[in-house]
Amino acid sequence: MRGKVAVVTGATRGCGRAIAVELGAAGAAVYVTGRSTRAGRSPMDRAETIEETAELVDAAGGTGIAVRCDFTEVSDVDALRDRVAADHGRVDVLVDDVWGGDQLAEFDKPFWESDLDRALLLVHNALDTHLIALHRLLPLVVAARGLVVEVTDGDTDTYEYGVGLPYHLAKSGVRAIGRVLGRDLAEHGATGLAVTPGFLRSEMMLEHFGVTEENWRDGALKDPHYVMAESPGYLGRGVVALAADPAVSRFAGKTMASWTLMREYGFTDLDGSRPDWGRWYDDVVVPGVDPTTVDASAYR
Repeated sequence: MRGKVAVVTGATRGCGRAIAVELGAAGAAVYVTGRSTRAGRSPMDRAETIEETAELVDAAGGTGIAVRCDFTEVSDVDALRDRVAADHGRVDVLVDDVWGGDQLAEFDKPFWESDLDRALLLVHNALDTHLIALHRLLPLVVAARGLVVEVTDGDTDTYEYGVGLPYHLAKSGVRAIGRVLGRDLAEHGATGLAVTPGFLRSEMMLEHFGVTEENWRDGALKDPHYVMAESPGYLGRGVVALAADPAVSRFAGKTMASWTLMREYGFTDLDGSRPDWGRWYDDVVVPGVDPTTVDASAYR
């Protein structure tokens, strides 16, 4: 990835941060974009910032360039596009990871009893932002015959997770964007696809389970399936493998999961394990097997 230029949207935390860092570790210059800065927090009201992510990119061996950008604001995205165009004239890898819906999702009630304003804002944050980013930045990707990676949750549109209608619409919509980009970009020598993590150990999920990265396995006391949790860096390594693959176009339009990428490219999670949430889901979750009776190491 030396000499390559990447833009990561939603790079403040979670998969976006980890993907940016792994691209940096591979030598890329990474524009780290999001709303949370040291000068002010986003409505997520969390401590992580794009400046921290850029510093992590630098420490990993890349070049981190923090640019505040609210992807609901077209003028912000125009400014980002103009800066990247002036600096490099192209984008080799665009990772579209904007979300901003965690505090808006309502999983514990029927949709018709939920707050409509929250539901509409969730969809706006999750889908309109991707369309705005793509509309403005795709010309730079096409100029590089580059790669677009849409980041979603889940590798299928089947509604089986009980996540609520707005959340399901948002994540299915991102997968649909990946499918359409796969077709449309192929006509211009570029590649579009989507990716998903498995059971993620993001900053927010670690807090939800009351654990840290050092003792994350204790989260299985709250949910025994957490024995299969993966770090955000796992998907980050998968994205780097895609970006470095000269034959990546064979995956155009597909949704690639962290575990399917692991099977394809053979990388590990940051701890050296290879968690396979897809196989665990099929073998344990779907048939309703008691996860405490299963040797999780056989799936890692």
